[in-house]
Amino acid sequence: MERTRPPFRADMVGSLLRTQALKEARERHRRGEIDAAALKAVEDQEIRKVIRKQEEIGLKAVTDGEFRRTYWHFDFLEHLDGVTAVEADSGMNFKGGVGITKALRITGRIGFSDHPMIEHFRFLKENTTRTPKMTIPGPSMLHYRGGRKMMNVGVYPDMDAFYADLGAAYNKAVHAFYDAGCRYLQLDDISFAYLCDPEQREMLRQRGDDPEKQPEIYASMVREALRDKPSDLTITMHLCRGNFRSTFIASGGYEPIAELLFNTMPVDGYFMEWDTERAGGFEPLRFLPKGKTVVLGLVTSKTGKLEKKDDIKRRIEEAARYADLDQLALSPQCGFASTEEGNILAEEEQWAKLRLIVEVAQEVWG
Repeated sequence: MERTRPPFRADMVGSLLRTQALKEARERHRRGEIDAAALKAVEDQEIRKVIRKQEEIGLKAVTDGEFRRTYWHFDFLEHLDGVTAVEADSGMNFKGGVGITKALRITGRIGFSDHPMIEHFRFLKENTTRTPKMTIPGPSMLHYRGGRKMMNVGVYPDMDAFYADLGAAYNKAVHAFYDAGCRYLQLDDISFAYLCDPEQREMLRQRGDDPEKQPEIYASMVREALRDKPSDLTITMHLCRGNFRSTFIASGGYEPIAELLFNTMPVDGYFMEWDTERAGGFEPLRFLPKGKTVVLGLVTSKTGKLEKKDDIKRRIEEAARYADLDQLALSPQCGFASTEEGNILAEEEQWAKLRLIVEVAQEVWG
């Protein structure tokens, strides 16, 4: 059965491979050969093209591909009050030894004032006839990677005050996007999936956080962010295990966080990674309550090899043993370019995968 509001049967996480024209413009801007206005003109042009492409393929919700961002998370978080971007080891060490050398430091009280991504959303909305979807990192992402060591001394002697300020800032952000016309907002809150990995839990323990308590702390920030959520605003949450140039960070099935994830946060749908055995089985779906949707990330964004329709359908059937088929949908397991470098596949392969998702969803749900 077709869905009239998001998440849709065929959907996508958010980011798309940057086009050649956009990559060249960004590089020229870095070298000082063009100014910010010239870069924005290229971004506008390439975003319009990528919107058309999503519409042509048959997606009902479209994004701007995150074409104005360098990173899926830092670009949003660094514009919160009290946050400063710094050159440092982010703690994001992907398998294969790849690291990210940017991090965020808490230099003042956290708040939400003006934010450039409100305008980014307005541009998307003005340029599509479909449902414009906005993606932002979930609130936990500001704490998860740095913890207390990335906070200036004296700013937050009490961590509860930090979590309260962060939840309140996100509540303002959610309402600001709503006021700009956003009716489909996604929180990319991948820490919940990382908390399923024993290695990641040990990392938290070593730095002084309690991995048993952290999931509920993060969930309470999401609840605060979504307090007084308008009824016509759909909120989804995306969970994955890391995505940078086709590498990953974490492993482990969703069992440790499934009940908390599905039943303690006022979220309408979940985009969940299930493209490899690293994500475990579908058994955690048994906790999914009525009225919520899980978008199965069965098509990988990490490689260009196109999945077989029958394989995807068989896995949807497996998932439907634990949750009603009507509560399921289909997407890639993650974005195609969580950072501007993008995953290791070609643009044509990316579009082929999204086209496949639309076709399979049509055949499964009609």
